[in-house]
Amino acid sequence: MIEQPAVIRPPEDWPTTEAAALAVQDRLRGLVVRDGGGPAPGTGTVVGVDVAYDDDRDLVAAAAVALDGGSLRIVETATVVGRVSFPYVPGLLAFREIPTVLGALERLRRTPDLVVCDGYGVAHPRRFGLASHLGVLTGLPTIGVAKNPFTFRFTAPGPRRGDAAPLLDGDEEVGRALRTRDGVKPVFVSVGHRVGLPEACAHTLSLARDYRLPETTRRADALCRQALREI
Repeated sequence: MIEQPAVIRPPEDWPTTEAAALAVQDRLRGLVVRDGGGPAPGTGTVVGVDVAYDDDRDLVAAAAVALDGGSLRIVETATVVGRVSFPYVPGLLAFREIPTVLGALERLRRTPDLVVCDGYGVAHPRRFGLASHLGVLTGLPTIGVAKNPFTFRFTAPGPRRGDAAPLLDGDEEVGRALRTRDGVKPVFVSVGHRVGLPEACAHTLSLARDYRLPETTRRADALCRQALREI
């Protein structure tokens, strides 16, 4: 049985229209740092964040799961539930998710050394997906690990764990398709904030030792779904 999740409201100045959200992205995008920072792979406190929706009740639950970067043992968890505060608009999903994700992160007693998001960072049409947005707002090192390539193209990487190929928007590399298990379809890694792309891939491999997805994502996904069931 998990702790009963907190119920939160978005900040009063949180954007509620597409135009306002686009203006926020334009204002903050230039603050993204695409290198440096973060712990060495396999060290530190690594936090996975994810959300789940209950459309019937207009609720969104967020979970933050802190793992020991070496053992991948869970050391702390937090969940919050809130009302969905922004309409569904492709490319603007961060505005539906960040208020509750921030609420979950704020409930952790530990300061993350790295935050792993189930989604995109600079691999985004406006180079400012959830991982980048969250990183800029918190100042924390962040990366995005997504299950599909969104609108970008790539050549399939080699078949072995660790093989990678550029994720491209035109000629620009916005991320990498990364094989985390032999013969299993890749995940799509991108920089969020204060972590370089090679380091983001190394972190992903360190966190995905037994499954296609990083353990951070697997644990956070299960916890936010449980929070919705228990609210």
